[in-house]
Amino acid sequence: MHDRPRSTPRLQRWRLALGATLIQMRLQQAALMFAGSLVSIVAVSLPAEGAERLYLSYGLLERSVSVAALEDYAQSGKLDQDLYVYSQYATAEQLATLRRALTTRASLPPVAVSQFLYTSQGEILLRRLGQVIQPESRDTGFYAIRAALILASADPEGITPLNVFRRFPTRGIRIDLQKTLEIANELGNLINRTNEATSAIAELAAQNSTPPISNPVDLGARGAFGVQKETLRLVDRSRNLVSVLGGDRVIPVDVYFPQARRQALPNAAIPLIVISHGLGSDRMTFQYLGEHLASHGFAVAVPEHPGSNAEQLQALVAGTASEVSSPREFVDRPLDIKFLLDELTRRSQTDARYGQLNLQEVGVLGQSFGGYTVFALAGAPLNFTQLRQDCTPTALDNTLNISFLLQCRAADLPREDYILSDSRVKAVFAINPIDSGVFGEAGLSQIKVPTFIVAGNADTIAPALPEQIQPFTWLQTPNRYFALIEQGTHFSALGDSKNDAIPVPPAVIGPSPELARRYVRALSLAFFSTYIANQPNYRAYLSSSYANFLSQDPLRLNLVQTLQARQVQ
Repeated sequence: MHDRPRSTPRLQRWRLALGATLIQMRLQQAALMFAGSLVSIVAVSLPAEGAERLYLSYGLLERSVSVAALEDYAQSGKLDQDLYVYSQYATAEQLATLRRALTTRASLPPVAVSQFLYTSQGEILLRRLGQVIQPESRDTGFYAIRAALILASADPEGITPLNVFRRFPTRGIRIDLQKTLEIANELGNLINRTNEATSAIAELAAQNSTPPISNPVDLGARGAFGVQKETLRLVDRSRNLVSVLGGDRVIPVDVYFPQARRQALPNAAIPLIVISHGLGSDRMTFQYLGEHLASHGFAVAVPEHPGSNAEQLQALVAGTASEVSSPREFVDRPLDIKFLLDELTRRSQTDARYGQLNLQEVGVLGQSFGGYTVFALAGAPLNFTQLRQDCTPTALDNTLNISFLLQCRAADLPREDYILSDSRVKAVFAINPIDSGVFGEAGLSQIKVPTFIVAGNADTIAPALPEQIQPFTWLQTPNRYFALIEQGTHFSALGDSKNDAIPVPPAVIGPSPELARRYVRALSLAFFSTYIANQPNYRAYLSSSYANFLSQDPLRLNLVQTLQARQVQ
């Protein structure tokens, strides 16, 4: 029987480093799964010797373990002599995590993986991984990792850490535990700060809780109106010279109209809500919300943004597009909404259905890149000064905020005074918005209309603390609301998509997405009923007490109306 070594500072560092390695493996898998929602290219066939040993270094210390021993451990749980040495530095829980992690699979098409890894965003992620994982020569692991990932994705086993090791184009792989620990510490700091902010928001919601609503209504339930859907095909020829697609900007739009069932439609104009989808998504992802709001008397228009929709990703996979999204999308997306409102106004003059709509007091809801879109429409200008300061190569290579890679694409736009706001937009609702770099405090503080932000504290794409919690403290509009979904992810509120080519793994979506969608249905209805439909009786539902009424495990919900920077620092 072997005795575990006594705890020493060096042993503690090795134990932390081993734990950090497991965290890093999880980060790599998360990055690859995210790549699955961005991906693209032509599969590449590269020769690979296959790694035989892993060399784990921490400063001047170095140990090695064979890939064969890791394979045997993953399959049988048996520790050979090399692995037993490492086992003394790890807890039983860490060892169990290691065994699972070695065979955890990211099922991504090889064409999609290879295409994404050749985009600017993919290369940034590769450079970050290359700081930690390197060939025997200690050169950057950039090219070796890319080759191994592409080859592993083409193998029937798919992308697992073990399969990536087998496909690595050198016989030895060096893993820098010290650098891994630095990255893990950064991630741990972000997680800890997010958890502290979550606790502060929950405490603030409890302190400011209003008296419970007497006999509250479940606003997440379907309303009394029937719903009729019409699909439009709008063509904006004014932007054909700048379109990244090489022609007129064609914008498909689903419009949901309320239809009378047991009661007549109101004589007043029907309030209109516009929904903007996220990057790589499509208008089907918010069909559930369009139908819900229409069943409560709203008309809802859901446009699809060409150039940053699901078809753009499919074009990337097919090799007919070379990037996830053009910088021009930061301009074109808000212009799509402005053009849609112009077209609906034109139709209202000849079509009685559109003539019923109130097109002068419009609400806009958006998720992720759509969250950026609604803030731009609400009056937040692009902040080129901050982008120029923040989007340095060093910052991009070291960020844990994946959405920041997209935001920095806006820095490549020509420096112009873009007019993206629209006075017809009177209230905005943003889910997982990306905004910290592209707007910053200077931009978001210019929003004057009522604003609602929804965040998930388990969002690994647009982390809640830098992208939603801190930006909420920058808002100056008096009518502002912040809802935090505990364990909510970047994909929790999305419905089904027509894009099945790049499915999002359930582990990335997170628990109980239907519960998250229920929250969005209820809160958006209360918000837009108050500020767009001008029904003040709904204001009571924009409260922490109603959020508590809705809240369920495993996604607890908290809502606050005020939040100071010092409260979440």
